[in-house]
Amino acid sequence: MTGLLPLKLCGAFYALLCVFSIVTGLMYASGKRKLNPLELPDSFMLKFNDPDKLKGFTVRMGWLTFFVGIVQGITANVIFSHKGAFGYAVALGFTLFSIASVAFKLRGRISAFALLKSVAYLAILIVLLLKSTRTLFGV
Repeated sequence: MTGLLPLKLCGAFYALLCVFSIVTGLMYASGKRKLNPLELPDSFMLKFNDPDKLKGFTVRMGWLTFFVGIVQGITANVIFSHKGAFGYAVALGFTLFSIASVAFKLRGRISAFALLKSVAYLAILIVLLLKSTRTLFGV
């Protein structure tokens, strides 16, 4: 049972992110929340001098964030249900995507939240790689 604890923590992390992303995405999409400048590089945010363009982009980002939340929920489900090689491939793929996304958002700027997310995603990647190796090769 203790061997499954790291895997369950990974699933719990994705489940928590799922809820957060869905709620945040709906808030952005409905206009109830302004886009958080910490979410994107400064150079990207400078492109939006026009408030209407920023509002339109915020709505699109909201739906994208909502969709990412759905994928995080699927990833949590895959991790919790031990779906075998295909399931671990999905979880690994989304974790790699998440690491790349955080790296893109950082681009030359250090933030404690982004670093914490990076460490968490790297830990998840290691756990998933270990578990998928055991699943695929019976190690």
